[in-house]
Amino acid sequence: MDFNLRKAQKKDSVAILKLIEELAVFEKEPDAVELTKEDIERDGFGENPLFTCFVAEVNKQVQGMALCYFRYSTWKGKTVHLEDLIIRESYRNKGLGKALYKRVMEFALENKVKRVEWVVLDWNINAVNFYKNSGATVFEEWNTVQFSDDAIRQFLQ
Repeated sequence: MDFNLRKAQKKDSVAILKLIEELAVFEKEPDAVELTKEDIERDGFGENPLFTCFVAEVNKQVQGMALCYFRYSTWKGKTVHLEDLIIRESYRNKGLGKALYKRVMEFALENKVKRVEWVVLDWNINAVNFYKNSGATVFEEWNTVQFSDDAIRQFLQ
């Protein structure tokens, strides 16, 4: 399958949001997305972008994306966090995901980072196996910890 990989542009914000919404359905959280097109435009393509996004196009239509951003590790220094790698369901297993994954790793090397990290749901066996087969280490002894904005407020009272 022929496809084009490129860095996302502001005009891709709607397509990025649609892919995020599709991922939320896949992850059994269809109502969890609070993000808007305007948030994506401001945060990804404004004066101080908070993330980098790469898209995969088929026939000039965005069918996949990889969104990442820089973090800082007290052990390693500058790192990249891969927030999401999303391929529209009808385009999975056609090479788009692997190409976007490789592009993020190239981006990491271009920026001289010491590590790329991300989280994967334990029930997403296809993704877990893909990552393991690529040479990534999937840590089973680490737990992801989060605070929602409501939980933060409650904690601070």
